[in-house]
Amino acid sequence: MTQQQPVQVEYSFGQSQLVEGMAGASDLLVRFRLPSTGAARRPLNLALVIDRSGSMAGGLLKHAIRAAQGVVDELGPGDTLSVVVYDDEVQTLIAPTAVTDRAALKARLAGIRAGGLTNLSGGWLRGVELVAAHAGPQVVSRVLLLTDGQANVGVSDPSVLTKTAAQKAEAGVTTTTLGFGSYFQEDLLIGMARAAGGNFYFIQSADDAADVFGIELQTLKAVAAQNLTVTLSPAPGVNVTDVLSLHRKGSDSLTLDLGDVYEDEDKLLGLSLSLPALPAGDHGLLGLTFRADAVRDGAIETLTGGLDVRAVAAPLGPDLRSDVAVTLDLARLRIARAKERAVDLADGGDAAGAEAILRGLIGELRASGLHEHFEIAEEIEQLEHYAARIASRRLDGDTRKELRDQSFQGLSRARTDLLGRGVTVDAAALALPVVADAGNGVELVCVREGGRLRVKVEADGEGGGLNVQFPRALRAEGARYVVDGLETSADGSFYRVVGEVRRVVRPGESDPLAGVRGGGFGASRSAPAPRAVKAPVTLADLENTDAVGSGVLVQCLKDGSKLRARVVSDGYHPDWNMRFPRGIREDGTLYVVDMVNTAPDGKSYIASGTIRRFVQPS
Repeated sequence: MTQQQPVQVEYSFGQSQLVEGMAGASDLLVRFRLPSTGAARRPLNLALVIDRSGSMAGGLLKHAIRAAQGVVDELGPGDTLSVVVYDDEVQTLIAPTAVTDRAALKARLAGIRAGGLTNLSGGWLRGVELVAAHAGPQVVSRVLLLTDGQANVGVSDPSVLTKTAAQKAEAGVTTTTLGFGSYFQEDLLIGMARAAGGNFYFIQSADDAADVFGIELQTLKAVAAQNLTVTLSPAPGVNVTDVLSLHRKGSDSLTLDLGDVYEDEDKLLGLSLSLPALPAGDHGLLGLTFRADAVRDGAIETLTGGLDVRAVAAPLGPDLRSDVAVTLDLARLRIARAKERAVDLADGGDAAGAEAILRGLIGELRASGLHEHFEIAEEIEQLEHYAARIASRRLDGDTRKELRDQSFQGLSRARTDLLGRGVTVDAAALALPVVADAGNGVELVCVREGGRLRVKVEADGEGGGLNVQFPRALRAEGARYVVDGLETSADGSFYRVVGEVRRVVRPGESDPLAGVRGGGFGASRSAPAPRAVKAPVTLADLENTDAVGSGVLVQCLKDGSKLRARVVSDGYHPDWNMRFPRGIREDGTLYVVDMVNTAPDGKSYIASGTIRRFVQPS
């Protein structure tokens, strides 16, 4: 059934008119919205695919399980849930079932234990298979793939996995990917999500998992239409030079697949256009048609529509006005696009070009006065931070993940709560001078809000609780600072720092940054000094631990008639042998060692330091 739809569509160049006789670039924003109809939501057909490889052992797996249990609490009897767990083997923990006995499902989840290597492809494909068996237009079908590591068993070629994700989406099963920690392959997970029309999230800290799962579940419940496809028809002399929003190309470069549309959440299409010099008057610049699939009363309706993008060209004068909301939305899209380009250039060895893109955009944002809006002021701090790291060749794994996550969220969603997420501690924060008292300065505190680090005024009488524009490189959760003063933004909604920044640690207080080193999963602790392993006589002699910390996780596995020790923490070769005490080897047992060194032969490992037996936390 085809219907001339209830989709609300509007467009704007961000200004009331174009300037007569001036050729050049201009950004266009098209806004799609499907208002809530009040109808019952479509049931969810959901598979949780959880990485239980050895590197997830400890806090990561515990928080992943709790987040999954939180998903169960939000589902109802009309929803279908499957759960797949995988290490080097794949197990269907919960076959597709209606969510009628939440307690029983949560108990099954609580029994998940960490294992060996990472068969990401096998786990994901099993989840797709379970969802596909119950897919259809009357349900929202989605696989949530969670991993903290690199695919090292099964299919591991990113191009194959990405292409397969697109094929599965065509067959009706979309994939959302969630990356934990410092070692997952963000390009693979983002590539799969983009190809499948799903979402991607960088879970930056263990306690961030529940929030991220909650956002995704809220998103799935709000799916109002799928497969929004837009076709553009530029007028003569008009060229589409860039698409600022996340999209998949359709049958040609001017047909764009924008994916799902969520109730009461704008779907934004940002376009950069090259316009000819226009004489005074009204001009048609671009034709736009669209279609989307929605379910109404149990049947699929194809919603269609179109519009003619027009603009008035007039002499530059006092009648030229700006739409602030549109200008801000376009700025967010441009910021996200610049971050994506900067990563690509840095990856290609062009650090100078990457830095230039970010700093050039900072200049444009300031020149247009957008730095007076707090969210853009925060983005400017992010751009400054990443430009400095790229310039100094410090685009490490965690920083790159933050940039890729921020770019993905900015290009794909109109949710400001997903923008600017990142909690990695920079070395600059650790290098700040430390004082014992705030003295006559203004005291500030850094807190985490929804995966972001915010700095707020702590001192009485200074507008306590207001946000402060503060250098991103100096932020660390829980840290307190003192500055010489603050100045108020033009609209009085936030502050800017004046003068020198110091950290405050009062006598008797613990320093939240003690032992922290820059980078890592939020903030990582310094590793113990390596020392030669002192071999216990038997397994019973080992000390037990339920935390991996800065150690390395090792597992003993049967290889024919022999027991081999293998490193299962990410970043190591999973098939290399290890020099490991024979008296403590037991099939399937996990161990934590202080350090792993490469042997002189260059193709095996040596365990160093203390060996502990890893006991799965309950």
